[in-house]
Amino acid sequence: MRPPLRVRQAVNLANGSTLAGLGVAALGGAAVARGADGLFAGPGYRLPVPPAPAFCLGNVIVTRGDRLDPGSRLFRHEARHATQFAWCGGVVMVPLYLAAAGVSWVLTGDFGARNVFERLAGLADGGYADKPLRPAIRRAAERLRVGRGVRGGRLSELSGLGGLSGLGGLGGLGGLGGLGGLSGLSGLGGLSGPGRPAGARVRPGPGRASAARDGSTASPCR
Repeated sequence: MRPPLRVRQAVNLANGSTLAGLGVAALGGAAVARGADGLFAGPGYRLPVPPAPAFCLGNVIVTRGDRLDPGSRLFRHEARHATQFAWCGGVVMVPLYLAAAGVSWVLTGDFGARNVFERLAGLADGGYADKPLRPAIRRAAERLRVGRGVRGGRLSELSGLGGLSGLGGLGGLGGLGGLGGLSGLSGLGGLSGPGRPAGARVRPGPGRASAARDGSTASPCR
């Protein structure tokens, strides 16, 4: 037996689910015998509850038939339930399974089609068929999906507009660029000289006049 199967066997023995399975099989008149992979097989179950042709409790697989072939798909399906008992901590899985079956019935009108435990164990192997949601629930789910898509589209549009408004603030900087032309105009002030109105006539000073009369070309700065 492979190590994972030994672990499953030990865990289900420790959490009490295998002992509970042996007790239920005995109450139902099943002939329990050791089977493959550390499992017990109990054919000949006669109690009306549960109504399934086969069920699992811990490492005990109980069936209403005379025998259950270890190589059959149904046996493999029930063996997966044994692993689920180990993961769920034992008989705690029983109320969890019943709750999942109730949810499946509300959604589809079938106890197994949307039952998470049956789906993980393999619907077809257990003799279950996948069924669609009830019409009313399907319509409600479709409306919810469409509403989410519309809200998501609006949010994306608003976020895009928000980015454009941020870029609009940069347009104000373009107006500042126009002020650069004023700096060029300020340079024209140098043509009239400091403190002198533009276009005013320049009177020659005494030094320049005498130099002109003498015909001298000497610079006044010298």
